[in-house]
Amino acid sequence: MSNPLPDSTDQYALRMVNIDKHFGLVRALTDINLDVGRNEIVGLIGDNGAGKSTIVKILTGVFPPSSGELYIAGRKVDFRRYNVQSAHAHGIETVYQDKSLGEKQVLWRNFFIGRQITNRFGFIDVKKQKAIANDIMVNTIGFRGRGITVDSKVSQLSGGERQGIAIGRAMHFEADLIILDEPTVALSLKEVAKVINFVHKIKEAGKACIYISHSIPDVYEVCDRFVVLDRGEIGASIPKKEISLKALDEFLLEYAHGRKDKQRS
Repeated sequence: MSNPLPDSTDQYALRMVNIDKHFGLVRALTDINLDVGRNEIVGLIGDNGAGKSTIVKILTGVFPPSSGELYIAGRKVDFRRYNVQSAHAHGIETVYQDKSLGEKQVLWRNFFIGRQITNRFGFIDVKKQKAIANDIMVNTIGFRGRGITVDSKVSQLSGGERQGIAIGRAMHFEADLIILDEPTVALSLKEVAKVINFVHKIKEAGKACIYISHSIPDVYEVCDRFVVLDRGEIGASIPKKEISLKALDEFLLEYAHGRKDKQRS
């Protein structure tokens, strides 16, 4: 499958327009209008059940919305033909917590799972794959783990290093939009700092990113804008330059205590 050509004149890496999603009588998403600019990192914030996972599954082609439109790099997606494979072809990559790598596989194999480089005889070009994997580790994500090489197994890596490898892999495969789903869950402060550094590299590489996390300090550190999701609806979109970390915390606390319901009453 050939990669869809992006529209370089479009200012958005992604636009969700009037997206609804129903599961039977349950309305998971209502009138979602979400955009992510090119080279913008958007923090998607919301409690469990707010609809974050449903949005990710629509973006990654796991299932279609009930209604609405999706534009990637200015091109409208045909949901009848949109699936996980075509999401990759559109330049969308997702890093899920600690589930993105094969635990027992060596690093260079993890970089190319399902996307192996072969020689003219159809055999995997191990030498080339190792060279590319090493280049990603050293130059793309600045990996400096002691004693860790492309031949090391994933099980030898710390949590933060694993996330760095997964992010580096996504960047290598020319992702225009990288979705990070709770990338710092269960990590120590030192490991969280590593992941935050890797996320900054996404921005430096000119990529767009949706960053999903319950850790508001982490979200505030890396994101350009914060989108608050509540019970399947977008409640607010706040540029970082317009709010401090303390004010964001207070806003979310007020929101959790029924701000939306008070506005409706």
